[in-house]
This record gives sequence, C-alpha cells and structure tokens, in this order.
Amino acid sequence: MNVRSLAATFVVLISVGTCAPTLAMAQEGNTTWDDLHLAKSSRSQRLYLLPGASFQPYNKILLDATEVAFRKNWMRDFNQSRSLSMRVGQDDIDRVSKEVSSSFGSILAEQYQTAGYQVVHSPGPDVLRIRTGVIDLAVNAPDVRSANRTYSATWEAGEATLVVEARDSQSGALLGRALDRRLAGDRQPYLRNRVTNKADFNRMFREWAKLSVDGLTRLKGSAPTAEARK
Repeated sequence: MNVRSLAATFVVLISVGTCAPTLAMAQEGNTTWDDLHLAKSSRSQRLYLLPGASFQPYNKILLDATEVAFRKNWMRDFNQSRSLSMRVGQDDIDRVSKEVSSSFGSILAEQYQTAGYQVVHSPGPDVLRIRTGVIDLAVNAPDVRSANRTYSATWEAGEATLVVEARDSQSGALLGRALDRRLAGDRQPYLRNRVTNKADFNRMFREWAKLSVDGLTRLKGSAPTAEARK
C-alpha cells in the first residue's frame, strides 16, 4: 500500500483534508484495516495493531526513507491566487519533498538512538522495520525562487499527516500502523518564508518522532492482546 492510498484513507477517517478515498475500508467507524485492529482513536490520530503482536523482541530499528506527498491539487490551488512571479512549480515541489524527507528521517533516527534503540541498515530477528510517510502536505507560504525576498503573514506554516507502518524486518509481517495529523507553527500570525517554515515543520517533526519512539516503548512494555492468546 503506498502513502497516497494511506493519505486518502486517513482523510476519510478523520474528516479533514481534500483527498478522495481510494480504499473500500476507508469509512468512518471501521475498526479493522488489513487484519489490524483499531487500538486508539481521536479526531487527529489512529492506531491499528495486529492482535497478538509482540513488540518486545525489537531493540533495533530499520528506517525506510520517508516518503512525501503533497495534498492533491495543492500546487494548482495555491497558484490560482498568485502572480506569475510568485507561483510554485514542480521543481519547488520536488525540492521541498526532498527537504522534508531528509529532515524528518534525520530527526526520527536521532530520537530512536537517543531512546536507546540501535538504528541499523539490514534486517534481523530483533529488528523492526519502520516505514514513514509525510502526506497530504500543504505549505501556506512557500518560499518561491524570486529576484526579491518575499514574506507572507499566516497563522500556520502548513499542515500534514504522518503515517507510520511497523513490520517485522525478516518476514515482512505487518504489525501496526499509526496516523497523526497536525498543524505546523499554529502559535501566532507570523511573517513566514523558507527559513521560518523549516523551523516550524522541524518542530512538528520532532513532536512526531517523540510520539513514534514513545509509542514503541509503550508497546514493548505491553503483553499481547488476550484475543491472540486464546
């Protein structure tokens, strides 16, 4: 399942965003997803776990490169109200996507290492494979390449959804998925450009990384569900 399908599913589940559903299971109220069972639910978060899955054996982490997907039609919608010199192009989308992938990947690896997990590059019996996606991404005041330095005043730097998928690194067995949607830099109106956007999104990435690490630590301390032990 790719991150764009995950994005569409999540948008339907939490009733925010603009993507259309692409999966039949993406209906509000569903409690299962690819044999995973809903374990936690709020307006902005979902956690699905495989019944009986134990996370206790995993002390090492294999991180896939973070996939990035902008909100559907974001570039078209943004450019509609901008002059030609202030419009974003595909090169801007590609540049931001690479920056997001690199920034979040580095922050996530650092958080896991700080928490005592070893980040490795190959599968093993005690290795959990973590796949992440920053999806349905929207940037409210992107810094376009222009002859003049420009700023835009907005409440938020933007918003996005994080998707985390955990698998056994050797068998590929799907153990869980977590989704979380957040605003970046929603503290006060601000004159924003590329530098301030990066700072606000990196702050959100650190919150996401801590959420991911803390979640795994809690799961490692939990016993398998009663349903699976029957």
